[in-house]
Amino acid sequence: MTSKVTINSLPTGVPGLDELLGGGLPEFSFNLIAGQPGSGKTTLAHQIMFALASEARPALYFTVLGEPPLKMLRYQQQFAFFDPAAINRRVRFINLSEEAMAGDLDHVLARITEEVAAHEPSLVFVDSFRSVVLATDAGGHAHNQLQRFMQQLGMLMTSWQATTFLIGEYFTDTDANPVFTVADGLIWLRQSVQRNAMVRKMEVMKMRGQPSLPGLHAFRISGDGVQIFVPAPVAAPQALGGPGSGRASMGVPGLDDMMDGGLPRGYSLLVAGPSGSGKSILAAAFLNAGVLNGETGVIAAFERRPGRMHSNKALAKAIDDGRISLVESHATDLSIEEVMQLLAHEIRRLGATRVVIDSLSGFELALGPSFKDDFRESLLRLVTSLTGLGVTVLMTSELEDRYTDLRFSPYGTAFMTDAIVVQRYIEVDSRLRRVLAVVKVRDSGHSDQLREYRIDDDGIHIGTMLADQEGLLGGRPTTRREGAAA
Repeated sequence: MTSKVTINSLPTGVPGLDELLGGGLPEFSFNLIAGQPGSGKTTLAHQIMFALASEARPALYFTVLGEPPLKMLRYQQQFAFFDPAAINRRVRFINLSEEAMAGDLDHVLARITEEVAAHEPSLVFVDSFRSVVLATDAGGHAHNQLQRFMQQLGMLMTSWQATTFLIGEYFTDTDANPVFTVADGLIWLRQSVQRNAMVRKMEVMKMRGQPSLPGLHAFRISGDGVQIFVPAPVAAPQALGGPGSGRASMGVPGLDDMMDGGLPRGYSLLVAGPSGSGKSILAAAFLNAGVLNGETGVIAAFERRPGRMHSNKALAKAIDDGRISLVESHATDLSIEEVMQLLAHEIRRLGATRVVIDSLSGFELALGPSFKDDFRESLLRLVTSLTGLGVTVLMTSELEDRYTDLRFSPYGTAFMTDAIVVQRYIEVDSRLRRVLAVVKVRDSGHSDQLREYRIDDDGIHIGTMLADQEGLLGGRPTTRREGAAA
């Protein structure tokens, strides 16, 4: 009777990489980190090395024809993950430039074998492996010699039970190269300049024995090193929403009554309206109502700081007091996944129950150019992930008011929200008047009245049904129930 071999997974220490690999790095695997110059290959390799290296699991880092170790260390020590105390203890750097310049892969392999035998490492890095190939004088048989070298190196590392990384500069993923076949894992780093933004993406093209996440995933290099933004897992919504499970006050007198008692907890609400209609003021009132109820919240601001919004001293104080967390970024290459991670971190840190995104229009402009094509799909994942965390979400959306039609969103996103409040203008006696309506609250009764409202220093004040004031609209006030399929 045979039993399955258990492969241990090593935590890489790179935020998002373990999820991308499908659970961590397989121990004793033979991996390639490939990409263009400047894409972050060496930084990623160092970050993994310093996270994994220990007295019981030492690391050897071979440098070939690229940067000499002293120059490399001068720059890498600027990152937070770099540990000077580990050098020549847990981590050793060895320069193979002399062997590589001799143009013989056998010399390179012999030196690697010698050092591995002397130090018995558990982690081995060769940077840049492509330099070894380019320096080889094989008389037209470089491909065959490389294949033999790869097989021998792989056998050597397997016999020593070392987890190995080859770092190489490759410009396309279609190069016929034996390293791609021999490698257990293939991590490809890509970068491109789009407008004024540097967009970096990572793809795990191969990872034997593990369900790695397919596709390209945005990552960022900061002072902390590499951070990868993988899609948030879509959890089943917590049992907070729905009739009878509690309502979140909107903080605007009269609006809760129009929504049959407020917004059901765990729901997502879209507040749509033209410029100046008070969307941000309504969003601030929603957060303030939570603070008054002892709740905490998070606001992602993509237009202007909440403290500068009209009549928002209470919200600014709540932010200063730590009751409301402000998430904002001025980066020009934001991705939906990065925003989701920022929000999820603050939600968990505060135990927040309310989230505001103000606004979707500003959010779209803040995204990097390559992330806008699938904005609608990505936004659906964002909303689903947030409500899956059990928070109640309010999003604002800018609409052009053309007075003759009624739209809910320029992105075709109205279907993905559980509730919709529309603000708009009407012209009465050569004056613009603000009116709002509750368009839907899924599985809940709500008013179908069109109410006029005004804005002053104290916020939004909702009046009576417009027809009752001006006789402009017929009909009687009614309450309707929005079906689940709305």
